[in-house]
Amino acid sequence: MADRQATDWRQIDTILLDMDGTLLDLHFDNHFWLEHVPRRYAEARGIDVEEARKALKAQYRAIEGTLDWYCLDHWSGVLGLDIAMLKQEVDHLIQVHPYVPAFLARARGLGKRLVLLTNAHQKSLALKMEKTRLAGCFDAVISAHDLGLPKEDPAFWERLARIEPYDRQRTLFIDDSPAVLESARGAGIAHLIAIQRPDSRQPPREIADFPAIDDFSALLETMPPSFR
Repeated sequence: MADRQATDWRQIDTILLDMDGTLLDLHFDNHFWLEHVPRRYAEARGIDVEEARKALKAQYRAIEGTLDWYCLDHWSGVLGLDIAMLKQEVDHLIQVHPYVPAFLARARGLGKRLVLLTNAHQKSLALKMEKTRLAGCFDAVISAHDLGLPKEDPAFWERLARIEPYDRQRTLFIDDSPAVLESARGAGIAHLIAIQRPDSRQPPREIADFPAIDDFSALLETMPPSFR
């Protein structure tokens, strides 16, 4: 759980929020890339599913953390599969994490600027916003593909500031990736929170380097109904 004293909501103007694993259950993405894509790849190549899974994991690891890793067009070209279409086959697994709508509504009520900041490809982002109907909750929705760099890259934050000016000392960033949070810390963002349980089917992770929450109820408990 996050330290209740760590978040002084009067000192925060902007909240940057990751999507996959933070607002949305990462089970969808884990199932898609580790189960569904290997199945379809095996069918297309006429090979065993386990053989396909091993081959794909090696390809995933080779570019993990780069913008191509998150790019549906890249994987469609490399694998010879329509990745965007395959996502629609299992889109019933797209789910919002508990307490997220309540948190967004409370933050909006407190006058915070809410920015969805995701590495997800635009096609994946569009599908998830359509399924969850969360798009209207944000003042801005930004994909790293619009900026040409993933959030892991230190230069990402300078590019972000050109289109979304923000005071780094008065910004809260919430993400499930320690590598991304480390990048944000290096860029000077003062308030950082990690998600301990991005995938609801997996146990909570130990997060040593950042304040961490299991779900958004921990933040709701620290937020006043208003500043009156």
